[in-house]
Amino acid sequence: MADWLWQRARLSPERTALVCGDDRWSFAELDRGAASVADRLATLGISPGDHVALIAANGNGFAQVVHAIPRLRAVLIPLNVRLTVDELAWQLADSAATCLVYDEGNSSKAAELGERLPSVTCVPLAELAKPQEDTEASQAAEPGQIDLSAVHSVIYTSGTSGRPKGAMLTYGNHFWSAAGSAQNLGLRSDDCWLACMPLFHIGGLAILLRGVIYGNTVVVHEAFDPDAANNAIDDQRVTIFSAVSNMLRRMLESRGELLYPPTLRCVLAGGGPVPQPLLEECRSRGMPVLRTYGLTEAASQVATQSLDGGSQEPGSAGRPLANTELRIEDELGEALPSGEPGEIVVRGPTVMSGYFGDPEATAAVLRDGWLHTGDIGYLDAHGNLHVLDRRDDLIVSGGENVYPAEVEEILRSHPAVLDAAAFGVPDERWGQRVIAAIVPHPESKPTEEELTAFCGTRLASYKVPATFRVVAQLPRNAAGKLLRRTLREEWQNNARED
Repeated sequence: MADWLWQRARLSPERTALVCGDDRWSFAELDRGAASVADRLATLGISPGDHVALIAANGNGFAQVVHAIPRLRAVLIPLNVRLTVDELAWQLADSAATCLVYDEGNSSKAAELGERLPSVTCVPLAELAKPQEDTEASQAAEPGQIDLSAVHSVIYTSGTSGRPKGAMLTYGNHFWSAAGSAQNLGLRSDDCWLACMPLFHIGGLAILLRGVIYGNTVVVHEAFDPDAANNAIDDQRVTIFSAVSNMLRRMLESRGELLYPPTLRCVLAGGGPVPQPLLEECRSRGMPVLRTYGLTEAASQVATQSLDGGSQEPGSAGRPLANTELRIEDELGEALPSGEPGEIVVRGPTVMSGYFGDPEATAAVLRDGWLHTGDIGYLDAHGNLHVLDRRDDLIVSGGENVYPAEVEEILRSHPAVLDAAAFGVPDERWGQRVIAAIVPHPESKPTEEELTAFCGTRLASYKVPATFRVVAQLPRNAAGKLLRRTLREEWQNNARED
């Protein structure tokens, strides 16, 4: 298969590819920019198979690097800009990255990372993405063919235990995800996607890639702002965007009584549950929200509601995409009939090839061709997926995944903390917030302010517990496994009594 951007630039060179603020780039201009960035990366010694990490805010420079790396047959490692230097250093080392591209906003982190990891070449994005001089040689000739089985990107995703894991997503994973989504939602020549979620997440990256596969315009916002998102829908005729429930609520609050225009044909809502009252309010205001269920390991969407409704029951995430198989299994791995809850397992061409450098973790989730998600749900009589819980103890706060084991590891490293547990509780604004229960060392009395400051230098802000509870002991089962669900239930019972 031909390089997606190169092919698109030949099919529709003058069509608008990207809009970032007041700047617009055609597919031909984006193609030339990606070719130029690839040239400069090549002069730095980047070659096929190398892992190139990228830490940058949303923007045209981010997009150029995303499309440049495949020209060199290198592998993209997008990094979360909200992570601390400690977290980033671990991911750079774990991913075997040889190069880190960074923007100005992350220059101080890059400087410290360069000192910690001298084997990683740190390169300013501004140098790579600067306009090409007339004297510079252009390598915009036709790139080599894409191998759909080759790894395109390694995206770090969180689970309920241990460190994040790097999901290896192939070109084929991304392509078939785009194809399945298009078959479900349809394609229009005037489609315009708003990318106001982080591009380093699979949901944001998928929008960039689908833009060149579909030939549609992508409007990129550096960060989510409800006023800016509403204005883009009104003024730039955005037809599709992805969001989490907190974003939808803020957009409605910002908009007042003004209805959304009929040009907005689809809003994909994922990243956690969407309350039914919010869903109904969105639809009454002209915002056609479709629930979706997906995960990084399956290159974004697994199941999504359809625009025509059909036999979709309230609360479902719709049916699986056309090229995706989905079933519900019991603890013995046997398929369950409709209506019975169990583990959601997925099979198809969008499923990752594995976790980078972690064969044990790969074998634990990829069994007999099926991806075992750890999520609990059931299929109704019409084949719609209903998601009941997110990976046991996974906390989803503001659309960001927080896994308790990492928070607990940090807390246990505090000299005054003997043991710790982290869990999520409902939060009206963020979906969930992080709560920590700690068992202090005898004679120690760490304050909440002290623990917050300690975590704040070691964890991204959205992972820092909002509240700390001091307890005499933590609930565990006979095998010594921590019972976080018990802590959640106790917290919620106390909240109701208060």
